Amino acid sequence: MKVALWILIFLATFCFMEFMAWFTHKYVMHGFLWSLHKDHHKKDHDSWFERNDAFFIFYAIVSMTLFYLGSYTTFWYGWPLGFGILAYGIAYFTVHDIFIHQRFKMFRNANNWYARGVRRAHKIHHKHLGKEDGECFGMLLVPFKYFRKK
Repeated sequence: MKVALWILIFLATFCFMEFMAWFTHKYVMHGFLWSLHKDHHKKDHDSWFERNDAFFIFYAIVSMTLFYLGSYTTFWYGWPLGFGILAYGIAYFTVHDIFIHQRFKMFRNANNWYARGVRRAHKIHHKHLGKEDGECFGMLLVPFKYFRKK
């Protein structure tokens, strides 16, 4: 029973993180922490790192804190929560930073319906250089209209 609950918590956390990514992107990154996110839309430096990477660090700290709580307290579900956040972070990094933005030169030839839709949605998001008038703030789940053939 505990293993099934562990898996359910992990999967629910992973799915919930897509909502958190959308919410954080729309209301925090394009809101009061635009100063950290704007270099992702318009690069204003020569570094490989972006100020925007601070958001990854935040979620890594949350995940590590949950691992700690799962290890040293009776808060056993810190483990599946922490792994759900970690797994989403890996998926997000793979899709966003590696596949879309090519921070590492991998998955360049991916051209299936999902890859084209996610790439198209992100391109529409990045056509706005300012924090206003943005659209398509999700990452792994994007509106169906981006998957239709033109």
